Amino acid sequence: MNIVNLDSIKKYCEVFELTFLHPLIGVVECNEPEKLKPYLINWGFYALFLKDMASCTITYGKTQYDHGDKSIIAFAPGQVCAFEAIPGKDPKFIGVLFHPDFIIGTPLGKKIQQYSFFAYSSNEALHLSPAEFEIIGHLISIIRTELDNDMDDSTHEILCDNLKLLLDYCVRFYNRQFTERKELNHDVLVRFENLLNDYIITGKGPKYGIPSVNYFAGKVCLSTNYFGDLVKRETGVSVKKYIQEKLLEAAKEHLTDPTKSITSIGGILGFQYPQHFVRFFKRMTGQTPNEFRENLRK
Repeated sequence: MNIVNLDSIKKYCEVFELTFLHPLIGVVECNEPEKLKPYLINWGFYALFLKDMASCTITYGKTQYDHGDKSIIAFAPGQVCAFEAIPGKDPKFIGVLFHPDFIIGTPLGKKIQQYSFFAYSSNEALHLSPAEFEIIGHLISIIRTELDNDMDDSTHEILCDNLKLLLDYCVRFYNRQFTERKELNHDVLVRFENLLNDYIITGKGPKYGIPSVNYFAGKVCLSTNYFGDLVKRETGVSVKKYIQEKLLEAAKEHLTDPTKSITSIGGILGFQYPQHFVRFFKRMTGQTPNEFRENLRK
């Protein structure tokens, strides 16, 4: 499989024979068959594509990216993705490319890590309604128009503001997916709760360690980021906090049994070393496991 190192927007435009206007930001459009297929892309900048139809499969390692018609897919610097054309489906998309240097020191640059759909672990596209598709297309056209105009002292600020507006709309539509999938989300939460209870009750800790977000995300077949966002939206707390509360509840129950040592309880819950369990318990309760036991006897 061909490896295409896209370390700059100029290189992207050269590889795909597109018009190059600016070294740090660009709007690209494709309505033709792919020239390179299949291939790997090593991204050197942020890329957000508005796709009218799914014309290829996209893979992160062994994980396939979930995308379809009228959707947005996003990539970040340092990510490597495999692309393979779907026979009979020529690509049709418009995209915004921007280098991290373009937004450095701006409000968008300070916030960019908060846009979780750029994360490597995210394999869920933003699926759009026709109206949402039009909004995103309109925002991209504004950026393209600004790039087509002569540059002046306001150009950089206007482009950054419009980029931020574009990404904020993506966040809105991303959240809408959670709302529309509320019944599915509830099913995922039920499965997560059952899996977590089973993990703790059946004593998987000694074999697998402390229950992790990645473990449960894999069990419910979601990316870590999407799973984390789902749980936070539905419960109001992070997955990590949710797991910690469950571990604490189990720890307190074990501590009521005087025949169990602190070391054995920590091991049952997945802590590799007793001192790690002690630190966890004190951080969560303000007292050590032994102090908790002593207070139970009072």
